[in-house]
Amino acid sequence: MHILDTFLIHYLHRFDKYCFTVELHDKKYTIGSGQPLFNVVIHKDIPKRELLSSTSLALGEAYMRKDLEIEGDLFTALQCILSQTSQFSLDKSALKRILYTPESKSYQKQQVSSHYDLGNDFYQLWLDPSMSYSCAYFKQEDDTLEQAQHNKVHYILEKLHLQPGMSLLDIGCGWGYLLIEAAQKYGVKGYGCTLSHEQWKKGQERIEALGLQGQVQIDLIDYRDLIKEGRTYDRIVSVGMLEHVGRSNYSIYMETADHLLKDGGLFLLHYISGLDESVGNPWMRKYIFPGGTLPSLREIINVAYNCDFRVIDVESLRRHYYKTLMCWYDNFQKVHDQVAAERGEEFVRMWDLYLCGCAAAFYIGNIDLHQVLMTKGVNNELPMTRWY
Repeated sequence: MHILDTFLIHYLHRFDKYCFTVELHDKKYTIGSGQPLFNVVIHKDIPKRELLSSTSLALGEAYMRKDLEIEGDLFTALQCILSQTSQFSLDKSALKRILYTPESKSYQKQQVSSHYDLGNDFYQLWLDPSMSYSCAYFKQEDDTLEQAQHNKVHYILEKLHLQPGMSLLDIGCGWGYLLIEAAQKYGVKGYGCTLSHEQWKKGQERIEALGLQGQVQIDLIDYRDLIKEGRTYDRIVSVGMLEHVGRSNYSIYMETADHLLKDGGLFLLHYISGLDESVGNPWMRKYIFPGGTLPSLREIINVAYNCDFRVIDVESLRRHYYKTLMCWYDNFQKVHDQVAAERGEEFVRMWDLYLCGCAAAFYIGNIDLHQVLMTKGVNNELPMTRWY
């Protein structure tokens, strides 16, 4: 056996909680004991230096380039490997440019655009018709993705205890579906902000098509600039945006929401949470969400109470996000050829790994999805029991 083969097989033995096989240079090796669950085929050597620098980056890039292939179910393979992240290598000093990116307005606008401005045509291929790109809510086992996304939006709107004539701010409003539903079904006046030009453009088209110009407004603006506009709101919601704020800006984010919300108002924060305050996955930060950071529940609760917020409910929707991601992954499989023709096979494999890997991470509990409902100050006018 070549010395590099010896190292690679030895390295992979640290992931022996589950049994799988590895094919390398016409030889097959077994990792773990029992019946193999999948087979890893390595077509090209993975440099030792890269593996020791970052397991996720080295294996992820090898998969993207097709230097590494999985024979068997990709979800099963990722579930097995990601359940052993304590065995991953990570040299933070070697990855400073990926792990510690600037969190200024200009950099974050670029980071958001790099993901969300891939084009509305791309996202329309595999999202549901509402263009909802966040965790759905499956009230029934057989809910379609479209129904589950509708459920999610209205579950959030119910939690916000909306009344006709109220003002609602959506920080990071995406393509505007939640604001439009709130305006049409609850009679509120909606205001949204986004840094994605593509999302803003689609939002304008939807508002005009529905004749909601006087009731819903979406601006291409950083949330940190909202205070300058001098408005305050009865309700604030933020869905899947906190992950892009950056750890150094959590206090600014919460203080901004505090400033914009009227006394007694409700704030619903819906975000992907990490189990701790780590810097995150290098592969995800390099290829999927540059600058993305997952805040832990405890640090967000702490920051909220540093302001004038009072938490009245917290709910985990972890398993709902697993199911949402598997729906997206299945939809994406159906458009592989079209996406590959436009963007290349490496892009397709990257998105396969992203969607399926996140599904596995939620399924095994490496990450979570929390909805945190808060009031600004004390509100004794709300029902004493859950109304949703």
